[in-house]
Amino acid sequence: MRLALAFWLVAASAGAQELSQAKGAVLRGLDKVSGITQDLEVDTGTSVTFGRLAIDLSDCRYPANDPSSNAYAHLKIRDTLARDPAFEGWMIASSPALNALDHPRYDVWLLRCKIAAPDGASN
Repeated sequence: MRLALAFWLVAASAGAQELSQAKGAVLRGLDKVSGITQDLEVDTGTSVTFGRLAIDLSDCRYPANDPSSNAYAHLKIRDTLARDPAFEGWMIASSPALNALDHPRYDVWLLRCKIAAPDGASN
């Protein structure tokens, strides 16, 4: 149900505005046991680790006319101690609880897409 709702929200947003693909995403991870948070930069098509989690980013999209307004990232998150993925689907920066990682120790959420600034630097 949540996955269908998240897909509908991404599709509805895509119909209302043109989306651009980003070269990566910025995520935030929280270890609920230690209280440590860490910002994670991941490029599209690559992985990053946070604690026991392996996080794969396959796509990050943002509104072409207003890049700072929202971001949508397709993630696959695996706990190295489990066989099945802990999360697979779209995360939405403006609604992190809509389709969230459900893990007893870790939280991961999307902050923004990594896009090139006018001077060529990324943010």
